[in-house]
Amino acid sequence: MPELGRIYWTRQVLRLAYSAVMVWIAVAVMSALMSKTAPAVGAGPSAAAGVLRGMVENVIAAVALPGVAVVVLGIAAAVITGRDVRRRDPVRRFTRQQRREGMTRAAGLCELEAGFGRRCGRPAEHGDHFYPWSKGGSTSLQNFVAACARCNRAKRAKIPSPGQQQRMERRRRLYLPPSSSVSVGERHPLPGE
Repeated sequence: MPELGRIYWTRQVLRLAYSAVMVWIAVAVMSALMSKTAPAVGAGPSAAAGVLRGMVENVIAAVALPGVAVVVLGIAAAVITGRDVRRRDPVRRFTRQQRREGMTRAAGLCELEAGFGRRCGRPAEHGDHFYPWSKGGSTSLQNFVAACARCNRAKRAKIPSPGQQQRMERRRRLYLPPSSSVSVGERHPLPGE
């Protein structure tokens, strides 16, 4: 699946940008609270209210620009999520035939990574979508991976990295006949594509 890298890195950049904006907001709030406000003239409730009002105005001014950035990132995330939902395959479960073929292809063993790029050796119990169904992954034999319960839970609905895809394809070359397809991952097309 050639576009996996673009999809994966777009989401990683979006997460990183969101984290950076949150840090930006925290620093802006702290610097606004630490800034010197105009000294209160006199004493009493009105002077304290003036200091508090000045602090609130400083915080609002400091958070305005990063707040706009949060809104823009939120809109981008909503657009991506909306496309994922529209892309979902109407069929979520693999057919018995797909499951049988996928398990036979994997020799009944988990195909996911156990660590250091090596294949997990436990018996496969589940048929999993390599590219998650919830993110628009197709319910097809190309997107089927045999998984043990532990690896299936650990993977959850994460989009695999391009490196994980390459390592999976490299591992499949070791146990599949040379004439078999080793490609993994497939997205369901958007309606009208």
